[in-house]
Amino acid sequence: MIEARHIDKSFNGQQVLKDVSVKFYPGKTNLIIGKSGSGKTVLMKCLIGLYEIDAGEILYNNRIFSSLSFRQKKVIRQEIGMLFQGGALFDYMNVEENVGFPLKMFSGMTVAEQQDRINFCLNRVNLKNANKLMPSQLSGGMMKRVAIARAISLNPKYLFCDEPNSGLDPQTANLIDNLIREITQEYNITTVINTHDMNSVVEIGESIVFINDGQLWWEGNSREILESDNDVLNKFVFASKLTRKLKTQ
Repeated sequence: MIEARHIDKSFNGQQVLKDVSVKFYPGKTNLIIGKSGSGKTVLMKCLIGLYEIDAGEILYNNRIFSSLSFRQKKVIRQEIGMLFQGGALFDYMNVEENVGFPLKMFSGMTVAEQQDRINFCLNRVNLKNANKLMPSQLSGGMMKRVAIARAISLNPKYLFCDEPNSGLDPQTANLIDNLIREITQEYNITTVINTHDMNSVVEIGESIVFINDGQLWWEGNSREILESDNDVLNKFVFASKLTRKLKTQ
C-alpha cells in the first residue's frame, strides 16, 4: 500500500497541493482524476519522488519514503514500475532490448535469465515473437504493451501509469485498461493511474480519488462516482457523453 499523509506542495509561492491525504491499495486499480491544473500530476510525481514535498509524509508499506536517505529510497525505486504517457521506448532499441533495459541495469540476472524474463513479459502482454521489431514498426497499442512489459520486467510491487490511454482509439484503450487491471490483480501490485479518460474511470475504477484545486475532493469507486451528489465532481465527470448516458440508465 502507498499512503500520502497531509501532503503540501508549492512552486514559486503558489500552493499546488493542500493537505492531501489518500491511500492506494494493492491488487486494485487506483485512479487519480481531475481537470488540467488540478494537481493530480504533481501528486503522482510527489509519490514517486520526482518532487520533494513541502510538508506531510509518503509511505510505502509503512516505510516513510519522504524521510529516507538516497540509498534507502533507491531500494524502493527498484520496486517501482513506470508506464509513461507516450510509452517512452528507446527508438534505437528493438522490443526485447527495451523490455530488457531495466533487467540489464538493475537485476543482476544472467543473460539467459534476462532473456527468459523478457520472453515471459512479452508473452504476458500478448506480444510473443515481437522481440526483434523496432518501435517504428509498432502500432500505438503495441508500443503501450511493450512499455507495460518493460514496466513489469522487474516484478514491481508498485506500478505508476501516466495517462496510459493517451493517443489510443477507444477499442485499443479498452484493451490496455483491461491488461493493466489483469496484471494488477494477478501480481497484487499497487497500481496508481493518472487519467482524464472517463472510459477508464467507468471500466476499471476500483478506487478513485478526485483532485480539485489541489485538494482531495472526493473518494470512491466507479459505481459510486455515477451516483455522487458532489456538484464539482459531477460537472467534471458528466462532461463526457459516455458518463452522461450511463447516468440516465
